[in-house]
Amino acid sequence: MSSPQNLTIGAFARAAGVTVETLRFYQRKRLLIEPKKPPGRIRRYGAADVARVRFVKSAQRLGFTLDEVAQLLKLADGTHCSEASELALLRLTDVRARLRDLRRMESALSKLVKECQAHQGDESCPLIAALY
Repeated sequence: MSSPQNLTIGAFARAAGVTVETLRFYQRKRLLIEPKKPPGRIRRYGAADVARVRFVKSAQRLGFTLDEVAQLLKLADGTHCSEASELALLRLTDVRARLRDLRRMESALSKLVKECQAHQGDESCPLIAALY
């Protein structure tokens, strides 16, 4: 097995829990630096690269966009907590708005499902009618 400082891109992808295509995408987005290729050899990645990809994935699970993740990575030295907090507050505001929207959708769908289940006869389906 490769040491954590001498990973091929395939081993790197497995260690980070992503695909090689994801790593290439992150490199194009400049979220991950592509190491120099030694003459006649293959690029190697290390534990810091794995940690960086895991950071990106963790931030994405919290709803941060890749542009926001890039900003967080620039603040990653730990001395910019107030700036990171501002980004997180914006994300939290967005998440709360989406939750309100989801609650409204849940309520409307729940009502329509109940109407459909109570529906009898040759009347038009309440769900289909509501969508028109």
